[in-house]
Amino acid sequence: MDSIVREKIVTAANYDPLPVVLHEAKGVWASDRAGKRYLDMMSAYSAVSLGHGHPRILAAMADQAARLAVTSRAYHTELLGPFLETLVSLTGLEMALPMNTGAEAVETAIKAARRWGYRVKNISKDRAQIIVAENNFHGRTTTIVGFSSDPSYRDDFGPYDGGFRSVPFGDAQAVAEAITPETCAVLIEPIQGEAGIVVPPDGYLRDLRAVCDRHNVLLILDEVQSGLGRTGRWFAYQHDGILPDGLILGKALGGGVYPVSAFVATREVMAVFTPGSHGSTFGGNALAARIGSEALAIIADENLVERSAALGQYMKDRLRGIRSNFVTDVRGKGLWVGVEVDPAVVSARLVCDALLAEGILSKDTHGTVLRFAPPLTITREEIDWGMERVERVFGRALH
Repeated sequence: MDSIVREKIVTAANYDPLPVVLHEAKGVWASDRAGKRYLDMMSAYSAVSLGHGHPRILAAMADQAARLAVTSRAYHTELLGPFLETLVSLTGLEMALPMNTGAEAVETAIKAARRWGYRVKNISKDRAQIIVAENNFHGRTTTIVGFSSDPSYRDDFGPYDGGFRSVPFGDAQAVAEAITPETCAVLIEPIQGEAGIVVPPDGYLRDLRAVCDRHNVLLILDEVQSGLGRTGRWFAYQHDGILPDGLILGKALGGGVYPVSAFVATREVMAVFTPGSHGSTFGGNALAARIGSEALAIIADENLVERSAALGQYMKDRLRGIRSNFVTDVRGKGLWVGVEVDPAVVSARLVCDALLAEGILSKDTHGTVLRFAPPLTITREEIDWGMERVERVFGRALH
């Protein structure tokens, strides 16, 4: 039976994958069973930022899995402390709480912000409010989709618990006007990924930092996609020279092979957690800590942050130089670029299908944006190979 048909019979239809069955992958390349190669320009939404099957990640994973993998946090290991020490040092923050997925880390941040609001800011019980941005994407749990502005994420999944107020993205003044004495935190993505690689105005994070300081409100940044070199800095907030109170990380932290995430914050924020107040059976296990440590070391050792900055600008320039009758905008930072297409001319999904035929793995979002986010290990020559094929597709009259 055909693999796609077989999958559809037994798999819930919560995704609409491109019609390709991947069999193997190495570095920035994936291939199907027939041997056709594809340049991976998605890297699993930044989860494969180090490329597929990085030899150092695989070696660390095999060694640690054979030695000690999962014991739960009921016991100590030799690995969790060094891993989180590196993480807090890189971020400039003080403490970290390990989880598995990005959504779990977001939920952790929400719990921390609310408890901080009650225990430190003295907000009345069950009245804490968190300000979020319109068109946000922070995950798929019921709490998170409850404050989404996208109907497809939230329809018929209620009732929702409330406690969130949404304002336009990129507008620090709107945040200031939305703050009340019951506001405990502002939770935003520095660059909105699922919304279409939407980059806010310069200085937005600096303005948010000032607003939050003025009103005694936590600034929490979701960098699950934008963090760990994706935008040409270790973390996107560094472009504005600020430090958040809390930072949410994931995806690339797992080296492309294992779910690893973390909420990193100031000691004051983390002090609200006490034994039994939060937990995760798999979060911070020895295997996760070993892989996370190796992923951070690889990013530093291979200068992937600097490569992302330089090659990202090169890729963006190449895309902006392509003449097309349907491309209306090219935007992004580092190796994270969104290409807006005119839906009156062609759907972004149709363009993705055409790119697939040329050997390019991309993915559309909201029917109007193509995303290009290759592994940070990509070379200039591999970008050129991809851009030649992108140019062929963009130059066609697609219908």
